[in-house]
Amino acid sequence: MTDAADEPFLRQAVELARENVLARRGRPFGAVLVRDGRVLATGVNEVLASGDPSAHAELQAIRAATAALGDTRLDGAVIYASGQPCPMCLAAMYLTGVARTAYAASNAEGEPYGLSTAAIHEDLCRPPERRRLRAEHAPVATEGEHPYEAWRRLQAGDAP
Repeated sequence: MTDAADEPFLRQAVELARENVLARRGRPFGAVLVRDGRVLATGVNEVLASGDPSAHAELQAIRAATAALGDTRLDGAVIYASGQPCPMCLAAMYLTGVARTAYAASNAEGEPYGLSTAAIHEDLCRPPERRRLRAEHAPVATEGEHPYEAWRRLQAGDAP
């Protein structure tokens, strides 16, 4: 549940979304990434401007914040979004340690405008074999060291 402290950041996200549409850079989405009451970064949907389908407002804010901080962790941060975050953006929030998100418009509100990701959310809740997007595990034999083993050694400080 949001509180009064959330409202200014939500209003900022909505204003970013409106300005983004008027600038014709992308879809009507804006995001404000905040930690400890301080704005770390903002982002707008730049899908149209960049041709990058992953250039969602929340991801743009995460990219800007992690670059500025020099750290991929955003533990304790909150993302305020003008619209309900899609599964891709939610996954990025999980991966970076974002603690919470609050959004101004729901998928139901975006549906009449073609701006809902509810069908993707629903599909991801199905068992893998019943999803629209097929994902198949296809292990292959590798020559040399497996990349996961190389990663383990790197993390342990072992020289290659």
